[in-house]
Amino acid sequence: MEPRRSTVVGVIGLGDIGSGVAGAVGRAGLELVVCDVRPEATAAFPEAEVARGPRELGARCDVMAVAVVTDAQVLDVLDPDSGALSTARPGSAVAVLSTVAPDTVRAVAETARRRHVDVVDCGVSGGQSAAKEGSLVAMVGGEPAVVDRLRPVLESFSSLVVHMGPLGAGIKAKLARNLVQYGSWLAAYEAQVLAEASGIELAKLAEVIRASDEKIGGASRLMFRPTVAPFGPDDHPGLVGAMRSAAELAHKDLGAALELADQLGVSLPLAAMTDDRADALFGLRPDGAAPAERAPGEQGAAT
Repeated sequence: MEPRRSTVVGVIGLGDIGSGVAGAVGRAGLELVVCDVRPEATAAFPEAEVARGPRELGARCDVMAVAVVTDAQVLDVLDPDSGALSTARPGSAVAVLSTVAPDTVRAVAETARRRHVDVVDCGVSGGQSAAKEGSLVAMVGGEPAVVDRLRPVLESFSSLVVHMGPLGAGIKAKLARNLVQYGSWLAAYEAQVLAEASGIELAKLAEVIRASDEKIGGASRLMFRPTVAPFGPDDHPGLVGAMRSAAELAHKDLGAALELADQLGVSLPLAAMTDDRADALFGLRPDGAAPAERAPGEQGAAT
């Protein structure tokens, strides 16, 4: 479904994400209104209307996309007395793109409901380059009918729009996605600690990791099950056996890395934690449960 030209979209906050969203909205043929405390930020959109503040933007727009940084800023620009919700028309909608607490989204939605304004939370992933290209990945929470109504706008700046569930589900999915990212970066940091202490050039390590990730996949490779609960008696024995073998290999490899780290005098707390929780990672026991006893010298994990 193509966005209707008559739809007026306002973007509040023209930072790395908001500026990309505004550019994509304009390219999609929607009428664009922009608002930012920095005049130089709004000046980058000569084709758009410039609102002098959120209150003025709210009065002009069918859809308001909020892309500020903090919870306090979200509540401020959508304040029911002085922000965009003070002038928003009944039947208009707010999409909160900021990564904020679910409670903040709920507070905004409750205020908006009293003014007959719909709200969705739209966690976005992909960073500045994806925002600039209009190819963000959007994780949306809200009523299905509202999400469907806003989908043409959301698709104007996204390569993928996934309705994650009710209000709050979008931001919760974004927080989970961020956990993967930051956890992966910590793992990469520990890998560099071990490599540097071993005399390995970090640029070469990065080169081989990028190349091997293209072949074996990244952090989402094991995200193929509908639950993180341990495998049960009804699960396919071949799959369970494959996961058991993978866990055994993980314990072997992590044990070797931890032994090397000990010899070099460096600390790898994430690696140690991963070794402790590897059986849960592969679905072989509940997370936090004590691992089964292993035979002397056995590296692998038993269920």
